[in-house]
Amino acid sequence: MMPLLKNTVLFYRDGFRSMVVGRTLWTIILIKLVILYVLSQVFFQDYLQTHFSTDAERSEHVISNLTDQASPNN
Repeated sequence: MMPLLKNTVLFYRDGFRSMVVGRTLWTIILIKLVILYVLSQVFFQDYLQTHFSTDAERSEHVISNLTDQASPNN
């Protein structure tokens, strides 16, 4: 098992060392992932945790919103 792990690590290490354009692309991808994570923490905060104190209140809110939206408009 260890030789397989060692060979895999060496394979990727040597592959990334020889990349020129790929290194820049991976840097851009990692920067984008960090930015997306930060933005998701800012804009998609946990609404249910901040507005309702108990699980019963949270579940009631979710159920009422699901049933209100699922009913047809007559």
